[in-house]
Amino acid sequence: MQDLQLVMHGIAVKKYATVDEICSITGLQSDTVKELVGHAVARGRASEANGKYLLTPTGQITLKSAYSKTYGSLRRDEEFVATYQDFERINNDLKQAITEWQTIGIGGQTVANDHSDEAYDSAVIDRIGDIHERVEIILKRLGNQEPRLNRYSNKLLSALEKAEDGDIRWVSDATMESYHTVWFELHEDLLRIMGREREEF
Repeated sequence: MQDLQLVMHGIAVKKYATVDEICSITGLQSDTVKELVGHAVARGRASEANGKYLLTPTGQITLKSAYSKTYGSLRRDEEFVATYQDFERINNDLKQAITEWQTIGIGGQTVANDHSDEAYDSAVIDRIGDIHERVEIILKRLGNQEPRLNRYSNKLLSALEKAEDGDIRWVSDATMESYHTVWFELHEDLLRIMGREREEF
């Protein structure tokens, strides 16, 4: 994938992205990203507001075409597809763990988790740790064929370690590269590589 397409991909994964966020997803340097988002805006493939970038409909179409050319071989690769399917199965477990993190049962009712029960929170973080051990193997297999995906493995581990050290924001805070935030972006990245849509519930 060319650098301009990769920048557009970074915008698409984040939906509404700053230059720093695009750098984090793509691994490109800040000066390169700044130059390329300028090209994307000038060509009508992205728009900018308040320092954040969003793909235009034209940009979405252009990127979809780039995916077909760049990832056509991966979409036909039986090993890669099987590994992706393994990820999807673990993704269901992670979604359940995050639901349990965000809610708690009290008196037969499910209510928002105010995180006052440290034992409950610790048990959920332990579950996420178990899920991480399983997904690490899958990410290594995926990264062997698409090295860019290795960035997610490092981010997930970093977020998990911070959560395990007691800073529970790193579990699911949407304003930072929390475990759930990074996982969501990883899933979006894989869906785009595979040419699939996210299932809504």
